[in-house]
Amino acid sequence: MHSQRFGAGANLQVWGSGSSSVVGGDWRMAGLLVLCVFAVVFKDIFASTEVCTNALLPGAKGDQGVSGEMGLKGDVGHPGKMGPIGDKGNKGDTGLEGPSGLKGKPGTTCDCGRYRKVVGQLDVSVGKLRKAVKFVKNVLLGLKETEECYYLLVKEPKKFREALINCKLRGGTLAMPKTSNTNRLMADYVSQAGLTRVYVGLQAQIKDTVGTSDYVYADSSPLQGFAAWSQEEELNSRVSPNTNSSCVELLGTGTWSHVECEATLYFICEFPKSRRRGGAGGGGN
Repeated sequence: MHSQRFGAGANLQVWGSGSSSVVGGDWRMAGLLVLCVFAVVFKDIFASTEVCTNALLPGAKGDQGVSGEMGLKGDVGHPGKMGPIGDKGNKGDTGLEGPSGLKGKPGTTCDCGRYRKVVGQLDVSVGKLRKAVKFVKNVLLGLKETEECYYLLVKEPKKFREALINCKLRGGTLAMPKTSNTNRLMADYVSQAGLTRVYVGLQAQIKDTVGTSDYVYADSSPLQGFAAWSQEEELNSRVSPNTNSSCVELLGTGTWSHVECEATLYFICEFPKSRRRGGAGGGGN
């Protein structure tokens, strides 16, 4: 009965009493080994349970990284849109004074008194010359003038056509009394010369066989506006185609009258100042 209670341990004691102490020590070592094995197993079980959970545990902080090198500079981009014009800037400071120029050549001495004397003598000479020209025109040549023209009374009896040609050869035209002032000047010119009538540059042009006519001046301009017909004459009177009384004469009284173109009369030539300036003496040849 005693051997059944102890089981295997009793059997070990049967093998010999001298080795009982050694066997007991081995059992203790085996027990410790088993405990160690269980501890490792339970640790793995608990560790695997924690892995299967959904909790994320932060890892340990890593070491600080090493800074990299700076990259290459990129290409210049496209120019952007022009911005608005800015405000006018402040006036800048005055620049530095530039270098002085080269010295000029010395001037000549002016004898102003001498020149003034010469100019004065010229003025006197010009005044005398003007008086002389006026004397030649008004006394010797007997010219009359307005602001636009000179007028020369030619005391050479000519037919109307011959008078036209003579004035053209002198550089002018047969005088045309287009205004009352011009007509009065020419009439006084005639009366002062002791004459009663002269040819003027006005003629009737017959238009049809009935005798209707128009009057034109020596420059081909039509008669319009001013007219100085006498009471016996009418501006619109018909000139008979059977006569040659289509020319016009100026009387000393200032009135106009019809005259035959074949009659020989004195006449007045007209010279525009714009074309005959300084050449009035040519009209007296």
